[in-house]
Amino acid sequence: MSKMKGPAIFLAQFVAAEAPFNSLDNITRWAGELGYKGVQIPTWESSLIDLEQAAKSKEYCAELHAVCRGNGVEISELSTHLQGQLVAVHPAYDEQFDGFAPEACRGNPDARQAWAVEQLKWAAQASHNLGLTQHATFSGALLWHTMYPWPQRPQGLVETGFAELAARWLPILEAFDAAGVDLCYEIHPGEDLHDGVTFERFLEATGNHPRCHILYDPSHFMLQQLDYIQFIDIYHERIKMFHVKDAEFNPNGRSGVYGGYQDWKERPGRFRSLGDGQVNFSGIFSQFARYDFEGWAVLEWECCLKHPEDGAREGVEFINRHIIRTTDKAFDDFAGGESDEQANRRILGLS
Repeated sequence: MSKMKGPAIFLAQFVAAEAPFNSLDNITRWAGELGYKGVQIPTWESSLIDLEQAAKSKEYCAELHAVCRGNGVEISELSTHLQGQLVAVHPAYDEQFDGFAPEACRGNPDARQAWAVEQLKWAAQASHNLGLTQHATFSGALLWHTMYPWPQRPQGLVETGFAELAARWLPILEAFDAAGVDLCYEIHPGEDLHDGVTFERFLEATGNHPRCHILYDPSHFMLQQLDYIQFIDIYHERIKMFHVKDAEFNPNGRSGVYGGYQDWKERPGRFRSLGDGQVNFSGIFSQFARYDFEGWAVLEWECCLKHPEDGAREGVEFINRHIIRTTDKAFDDFAGGESDEQANRRILGLS
């Protein structure tokens, strides 16, 4: 049997002020009725979860579970993508990222970072109280503005940046270790952890911390033109979470990977609803089956063309169709025979 669980759905792109997207009860009922078995909860959405209370009260966590299970779904993981972003912000992005923080922290980078660290530590304990074993986040970025090497990067700049990034995250990783939860960084453009090499740099800077892991999302690798199938071969031991998200890359004579500052509809690289893009999900699910991936297959819907409710509805069948029920026998067992050492030696021409 397959060890992969799913389908689940990341709720971040669906939360709204109107029913059925305005409360945990309503949105999980909607997801359950579509056929989802799990929900990934964005912890910055106060209509879905009180993160501080979840960190401090097992009774409150039991109530969250009861709501979800009553609607036919499990909590797959919690997410702190927005808070994780604020653990490391280069000053060039201060104003753009201030909106992720409470109003009291805006305009004060030190207070904003302290708030983000507290949020991550609460998320570690909340995940523990909920009985979860993985958590999703972003790494933030100190070096992203130097991604293209012009002007030339001074020697030692990258090493200094990753040393500082690791120093900021190590106390958080220790909190997750104490909680028994893996911290999974989504490998994502705009983050210092945006491909395999940068993840390796960070992992080394943390002393190969045992709680430092990967949230795998092939859509971001498609847009970078990275081999997302081989990525699983290389990093499968560190991949603990999976966002099932599609994308396409259609370069033209006017624009390519960098996108020309265009809106999403006009960019050569675009996120699409499942099945509408170019990602080879048959290959991805096959690789995960090969390595006995035990996590959730979580739909993340981001598409500049299709309505989100249509994408969510179609995503259930798409994920169900791709999860592989692994075989417990070899296809050519019928032609085999019992082990016979003497026969084997004769076949090899040995006396």
